[in-house]
Amino acid sequence: MIHTTFATLAAMLLVGATEPPRIFIASDSTAQDYKADKAPQSGWGTMLRCWTPLAVENRAIGGRSTRSFIAEGRFDRIATDIRAGDTLLIQFGHNDADTKKMAERFTPIPDYITNLRRFVAMAREHGASPVIITPVTRRAFKDGHVPRSFPLYEDAAKQVAAETKTPLIDLSLLSRGWVERAGEDRSRGYYLHATAADNWPGFPKGVDDDVHFSKAGAEGVAALVAGGLKRTRLPVAATIRRRPSCG
Repeated sequence: MIHTTFATLAAMLLVGATEPPRIFIASDSTAQDYKADKAPQSGWGTMLRCWTPLAVENRAIGGRSTRSFIAEGRFDRIATDIRAGDTLLIQFGHNDADTKKMAERFTPIPDYITNLRRFVAMAREHGASPVIITPVTRRAFKDGHVPRSFPLYEDAAKQVAAETKTPLIDLSLLSRGWVERAGEDRSRGYYLHATAADNWPGFPKGVDDDVHFSKAGAEGVAALVAGGLKRTRLPVAATIRRRPSCG
């Protein structure tokens, strides 16, 4: 149980203000930051900044799997920048499972497991704390329920977390429950659904997308991730508190 108060942690950060701890995110389009011209599309990594005073180094980028994230040198850039005391959030699976883009993205389960272990090991080698996050759900109802979107990758992430004794946020489970509780109609507002008449800057012709999030959806997923972080025994847990003026 962590007893460090938010105020105490803030004081601790001030003492070492030249290099305060940060949160790094390695992930895909569900978490990434977006420019204003893509509004209202948003990622949960953007909205996570509403839950902590720590700097969030959001390295998430659309279309990347564990394999392509590593192959493009993004893994190495995090390894160069991350330092002791930081936290690394690792969420992949959407693009690893994409068999339609085999050459660009697809990652077989054994390779996905190996890659997740590489992320965990890299963080620990630099004195940072890794956190594995299962892939966030798609919005897909069947008989009033949301089936598991990426069961094999979800299970593989849990396996790596257990084997490496890495904190796990089961975002797959949490987000399915969140979408189900909202129901088919209200949950549309969490994702990207609009017609041309809605005049969305990023989608002038309209959009029907049950994978990527609106601002409201990104806020909801960020709250789930923040809650998961608060339940860990990591130092970052003490920083988690909703900032009323954010968003």
